[in-house]
Amino acid sequence: MKTLSEIINKIKIISVTGDDKKMIESLTIDSRTAAENSVYFAVKGTNTDGHDYIESAINSGATAVVCENIPAIINDNCTYVVVEDVAKTVGKIASAFYDEPSEKLQLIGITGTNGKTSTATMLYDLFVSLGHDCGLVSTIEYRIKGNIFKSTHTTPDAIRLNAMMKEMVDAGCGYCFMEVSSHAIVQDRIGGLTFKGGVFTNITHDHLDYHGTFDNYIKAKKLFFDNLGRDAFALTNRDDKNGMVMLQNTKASKYSYSLRTMADFRLKVLESDFNGMLLKIDEDEAWFNMVGNFNAYNILAVYSTAFILDVPRMDIITKMTLLGRVNGRFEVYRSAGKITGIV
Repeated sequence: MKTLSEIINKIKIISVTGDDKKMIESLTIDSRTAAENSVYFAVKGTNTDGHDYIESAINSGATAVVCENIPAIINDNCTYVVVEDVAKTVGKIASAFYDEPSEKLQLIGITGTNGKTSTATMLYDLFVSLGHDCGLVSTIEYRIKGNIFKSTHTTPDAIRLNAMMKEMVDAGCGYCFMEVSSHAIVQDRIGGLTFKGGVFTNITHDHLDYHGTFDNYIKAKKLFFDNLGRDAFALTNRDDKNGMVMLQNTKASKYSYSLRTMADFRLKVLESDFNGMLLKIDEDEAWFNMVGNFNAYNILAVYSTAFILDVPRMDIITKMTLLGRVNGRFEVYRSAGKITGIV
């Protein structure tokens, strides 16, 4: 439990009305889950404005509100913290409330239209097989040191993310592999997190209903890499025509991978059938129990990430050849009558 002043000291504040020494027990962006001694964030969404629910949150027990405009009628039992953009403060305040958990993890974010779930899950499985305790945040599920929880979003909100990472730290996890959606990037759901690295898989004409144009979609993905720190790494798929765009303005160390051209990490498919693929990664050949050219890219992204994280090359390849296929991602089944089905 921390005081309000302790968790807001890293954000740009316009004004504070009320007592900032109150003890805070929880955070919420949903007025319906506000509780005694909680902070309510009045986030302006696409369809609703959190400012409309400030009174409801206070009636439910919220003792502090982060908002952009103070209500006309002030409740003397509540402290109002006015900021320029509430959405941009949620992650930073949540990070401070939960003791900066992402700084205590090797947090790797994977973004792109396709391949996020497979790449993140394979990284988790690989590092667990190497003896590490890890966390996973994916479209399918969340994992904390072997405990599995059903996911609700590709990328949860900033409060839930920091809470999960605090659980990972408390459980002894050293790594977290996380899908990062374009929605989460532009909605500041990953604000306040410190990433050790970012991986770009590919980008296709998707989510245009949200972003409006393909150019906006590209900019959303690129923003993730623009915000990486100097101590992080940025790894991109050079075969995607927008892959190198992701690295243009990043301060992170830059790496690329490819199946078709010169890159820091290269792969060649030597053989392929429904049982798997014989791959040549850099100078090493090995058989992998996965099929499809897209999985060759996922495998190379995982190999490259692990290598950058200082895992010995042969340890990576040896362990990866033993990995199973990702649930719900191009699983191959063969009947007794030799009929092949793909899920």
